[in-house]
Amino acid sequence: MRFEVEAAGQTRTVEIERQGTQYLVRVDGQPRVVDVARAGRSWSLLVGTRSYEIAFVEQVGGGVVVHVNGHAVAVARGAAGRRAPDTGAGVTAHHGPQRIIAPMPGRVVKVLVKAGEAVAARQGLVVVEAMKMENELRSPKAGTVAEVKVTEGMSVDANAVLIVVD
Repeated sequence: MRFEVEAAGQTRTVEIERQGTQYLVRVDGQPRVVDVARAGRSWSLLVGTRSYEIAFVEQVGGGVVVHVNGHAVAVARGAAGRRAPDTGAGVTAHHGPQRIIAPMPGRVVKVLVKAGEAVAARQGLVVVEAMKMENELRSPKAGTVAEVKVTEGMSVDANAVLIVVD
């Protein structure tokens, strides 16, 4: 499978080929062998000796944000791209409200913004502790905080809406 994605302002060509229980993934021609395992509602990827926790969160308007080790990365599918199977991935719309979602169950450690506050793209919005690690979730776009649905110390479920940025 071959497709193009735009992440962090760069367009990448991604090719994925299953090889037994592993996958050969080429990003811009650079090959990597990846072990993949489902971990509840997210995925665990082992690339060499590095492990990544990946969660796909659908956005208002049909887009998707990929959480990599708790950090939100807005991803858009290129015109020549195809959707990866079982991810729910699609073209990320940066227009309209964007929901900041908990990538896994945890506890809100710190809320960094208030409703009505202007935020920049990639600005930290909320810190969630999950599995003894603190994850700062960031805004996928510049905008205004429309809603803050959590408070510090609050427990949250995976995929719970924490903040909405307009």
